Amino acid sequence: MRCPNCGCIDDKVLESRTMASGESIRRRRECTACGYRFTSYERIEEKTLMVVKRNGRRQPFDRTKLSKGVERALEKRPFSSDMIENIINEIEEKVILKGKISREISTADIGELVLESLSHIDKVAYIRFASVYKHFENLDEFINEVKKIGTD
Repeated sequence: MRCPNCGCIDDKVLESRTMASGESIRRRRECTACGYRFTSYERIEEKTLMVVKRNGRRQPFDRTKLSKGVERALEKRPFSSDMIENIINEIEEKVILKGKISREISTADIGELVLESLSHIDKVAYIRFASVYKHFENLDEFINEVKKIGTD
């Protein structure tokens, strides 16, 4: 594995952990040249999970799109990069499990999984994501969503 700090390809594995669903392995590594520590993930390559868009089009699941949405919602919130990465990994695992049988999942299902995770983690991030995902048209919709999570 190439070190993201110095580019050396010699490292040692400090810790290996199977992720919750058993579908991937998280490895903490240390570069033997510069001592930089980093995390890698090992996943089974399977048939592509397809995402069904609102207009009916299908496209392959893209983890970077999920990451961008979650990172945007958690922007300037008290979460480290590792915490955000763990949140994204958990959501991705849920997406994969939900779409495992049919190899398809709707954008609505993905959005609901993200909202569910964010509602347990950070209410501000939840509202940020919900305002984009649910296409709030006016202030009343926004206020109703805030009231809804305030009662949870």
